Parts: sequence; structure tokens; C-alpha cells
Amino acid sequence: MTKDVIALTAKMPDTTALMVALTAGGADLDAQTAADGAVIQLLGSGGRPLVSVEAPVLVQVPGEVERLLGTPSATPVWWTETRASTAVPEAAPLAGAVAGRLAEVLGGTVWPEGAGHVGVVPVTSEASAAPAPVGALPTVDVVTESTAVVLADRPVLGLTAWLSDVLRTTAEFGAALHIVTPDHCRLSLPLRTALAGAPNRWVVQDPECGYYDGLSGAVLSWQDGTFAPARDEAGRPRLAAAFGRAGTPGERRLTVQFRTEHPAEEELLVGRSLEAAWRTLTGGPPAGWGTAEPVNLPWSPRQLTDLARGRAPEPTLVTAVGSPERPALATVRVTRTAAGVEEDVTLSLGYGPSEEVPSAALAELAEVLAAGHGLVSMLVSVGPGRRDLSLVPRVSVPAVPVSFTLGGAGVAEATLTRARRPPLAVTPVQVGPQRRPGLHYPLGDGADPAAWEALSTLLSHLRTAVPPPA
Repeated sequence: MTKDVIALTAKMPDTTALMVALTAGGADLDAQTAADGAVIQLLGSGGRPLVSVEAPVLVQVPGEVERLLGTPSATPVWWTETRASTAVPEAAPLAGAVAGRLAEVLGGTVWPEGAGHVGVVPVTSEASAAPAPVGALPTVDVVTESTAVVLADRPVLGLTAWLSDVLRTTAEFGAALHIVTPDHCRLSLPLRTALAGAPNRWVVQDPECGYYDGLSGAVLSWQDGTFAPARDEAGRPRLAAAFGRAGTPGERRLTVQFRTEHPAEEELLVGRSLEAAWRTLTGGPPAGWGTAEPVNLPWSPRQLTDLARGRAPEPTLVTAVGSPERPALATVRVTRTAAGVEEDVTLSLGYGPSEEVPSAALAELAEVLAAGHGLVSMLVSVGPGRRDLSLVPRVSVPAVPVSFTLGGAGVAEATLTRARRPPLAVTPVQVGPQRRPGLHYPLGDGADPAAWEALSTLLSHLRTAVPPPA
């Protein structure tokens, strides 16, 4: 039985419903709050957390439940996660009983199918009497001096509020987070971005080699309290055979990375540049946004702006998603700087074999962002990728640049004359206001890897200072 069980209910889990759910362990278990009240834990007789119940999230974005769980669900719906400790055999059925009782009382379903029930689960294992280690993270499966290990099994593992908290906590202690999944699991783009780079890892279970890194393909083994690359006789990392298996042919991902800068004015609404890009490429706005997955709020630049202002001077990182019909997902980082407000956006869109990537709209997108949204720069690339934008633990061909756009400030710094004459067979298109124009550089159709060399040459040309007069 899975250790993660989710109740999807029509009504909000109130105090009464939670009390009914928590009695699933009988009268011998105690309950306490953690994470500033956002988590309720059922404790064994020795104080070890057996099951943690996360604060319910009202998901108002259509398609979000299906994106992460593969289960269609009407919205709005209350999403309540329960997580079981792997140290106690009874913990998983106990988590299922908690979720099942919530669904029974409030009307709803339990994921995964068949995990929910309403019976009492007596906890008699000796492990329940073992005290929790001092400073242990709630429901983290293994904690060593260097690494926190989380076991997960769901169709798409997203950057939940809980995982964000674990990542933040491990980083503060200088430790790594290693997420261990079966090979059929996929990662969401936000979680993949958060795990990028050492010391964090996506550890994939494999019947042939044991474990491998889902992002690099390196075979891993448990060494000195952490997962580390297993090496051959020459000391070189070994590559898992499973990592080289082919993915879904013909599916592609368009990635648009851009930065904008705005004066810190009272009427400023952050998120408008993302909405403009979304409308240009899809014909409509984002469907929803949130600070974690599942993305739960209907799209609102006003609410996003209020959140960013409340968090300043600390940066704000949010995720936006599209409709199920047009898979799209973006991360937005809003930062208060000495010059004003900066937005760093990565927007990804998925396309099937019979769908056309909107390459013809990229010049229009450059014009829109340069003319009204303070564009600093934009890079667009195309590469293989699932239409639903999730990541599989397989090798993939790198994306190839399609275009680069430099905003008016960058063109002015390089000088318009120089920026118009790159040492390439490329004719830049002028975009934005006439008094301070930007330039849009087409680099290809995304099929020729030589576009990377062209981009490098272009950027080097734009960075080279103009020699002073003799």
C-alpha cells in the first residue's frame, strides 16, 4: 500500500471531520500539531510520528488534480494529504483510514483508488515505541548527517508545500534531499528545477542496477549515509541502461525564458508580462497560480502582486498552469531590486506529434514584451519533451535555440549600430518603442544544434565593449 494517501472532498475538512478521521488509530494514539499548525501528526506510544495530515488545500483550477494524480476530478475540491511513516507497518493502512474517513464524512474520493477505508487500525508494532530522532523532519523516511531521504510513489510528483519545506530545511542545514521513486514516476517541471544540481537527487529504483539518478542516469548506491555514484574499475561513473530507453516520439516542448524590469510604482501589477506571453502563444490567459503544487488559485495578477509586496524584500516564487486542452506551465520569480521590480519567467508549452509549435508568433511575442512590459532579454528553445510537461527518468536530446531577443536597455548599451550587425547570417527585427528599440534575432527552427554556436557568437558580440576613441 502506498505511504501517501490523498482525500479529495467536496467540503472543507473542519475540526469535527478531522477528529473523526484521527480516531482511526484508536484511543491509544496521541495527536499533535507541527509546522506552525499546518500539520497534524498521529504519534505512537514512544512519540514517533506515524501519520502526518497536511493542511487542506482548496484546488480551484480545472485539470490540476488530473495533471498530478491522473484522476479526473471536478473543481473546486479540497485536497488533503496524509503521509505514513515507513518505519511502522500499520502506518500506511492508518493513513488510508484517515483519508477514507474524511471522504466518508465530507463526500469525496480517495487517491489511490482502494487505499481509503473507515476501519480502526490498531498499532502494535514495536517500532511505534521508538522515539523520533531529535530534529527529525515529519514523515521524512530516512535522515542521516548529510541526507534526508523521501520515498514517493505517484504518477507525477510535484513541488508540494511539504516538499518545499523539506528542501528549505535541508538547505539550511547544508544537507541533501534525495527523493526515491519507482521508475514509472515522473517529476513536475517545478520540482525538477528545484532538484537541479548537487547535492539533491532524484533516485530511481531499477531492477537491473538497483538505483540510478533520474536526471543524469548515473548508477547510484548507498554509501556513508547518502546515495552516491557507483564507479567502475577505472573510477568512472556507470550509466544505467534504463536511462537510455527511448521516450515518446514526436512530442515537443517549447520553452520561453525571459526577464523584465519595472519601476516600483504603486499601480504596477506583476504577472502581466507572463499573461501577455501566454495570450500571444495560446490565445488565452493562465488558468491558475499558486506557491506550490497542486496549483490552487484562479489566475489573478492582483493577488500575485499583493503576495509579492507582502514578502518583499524577500523574493517570491510562484507557479502558473494552463488549461488541460493546452498544457502550459510557468515559474515566476519576483524580486525587489535597487532599480525596481524584476520578474524572471520560464514558460513551457507541450505539443503532440500532430500539433504545430507556434514559431511564427515569436516575433510578435518579442514586440509585445519589448513594447509594454520592460523586456530585458528573452531566449526561446524547442526540444523533445512530453506534451503534459512532466519529466521521465530518461535521457533526452537537449533543446535547441529558436530565437533571442535583447530589450531596449541592452541594445542601447551595446549600441544600436553594433547590435544590428551580428557576425551571423541573421537579420534582426526591430521591436519595441522607436526611441529605444530592442532587437529580435531568429536563430533557426529548433532542428539544428548549430544554433547553440550561433547564440554563443551573438552573445559574445553583444557583450564586447565598443573601443573608446583613439
